[in-house]
Amino acid sequence: MRVMLVDDSPVMRAGLKAMLHEIDDVDDVVMASGGREALAIVRESQTPIDLIFLDVRMPDMDGLSVLERISDIPVVMLTNADDTETVQAAMTRGARGYLVNGEFTETELAAVLRVCGNGGIILGRTAASRMSRPSPAARHDTFGLTDRERSMVDALCQGLSNQQIARLLSLSEKTVRNVLHATYAKMGVGSRTEAAAAWLKLGSPDQ
Repeated sequence: MRVMLVDDSPVMRAGLKAMLHEIDDVDDVVMASGGREALAIVRESQTPIDLIFLDVRMPDMDGLSVLERISDIPVVMLTNADDTETVQAAMTRGARGYLVNGEFTETELAAVLRVCGNGGIILGRTAASRMSRPSPAARHDTFGLTDRERSMVDALCQGLSNQQIARLLSLSEKTVRNVLHATYAKMGVGSRTEAAAAWLKLGSPDQ
């Protein structure tokens, strides 16, 4: 697996690179010190990049702006920014995960690579707590979802798997799977990532 680290701090890049090199799935770590450099590497790289860890606050181009320009590579925000607005903005723009520096272990980082690299969504503890607050989207639901469907999409936005949602709502995994498929149809989306992005967008300030 070829991973890119985008962060303007040399100390953070060095520490994260060392951690990533301890993970068996990682074959190569490419580093960029800013958003513009990262976009240039993505554009010019002859070898595909499988996943990008992206900081939010960088002087030349902020991470959210970079995220909007990357559509075909899974991106996980890995940053010190932990406010609700930034977490929501990142997930709305298509991030597959959100981690806050200092709040994850090597084992958890390996799980993020595996899940997000395969199309899943994972939020770190702080990011999940930001998204678990009463959802503005629920107050502006234009999809006509039931209370159960809204609960499932809220849980999905926190990065929970079907198994975890089933446990949380005291349902079977089959029921969760069936309800989510019906929910996707109501929302006009085809995946967990698209559903999460559409739901979070309802609660964004410009909606």
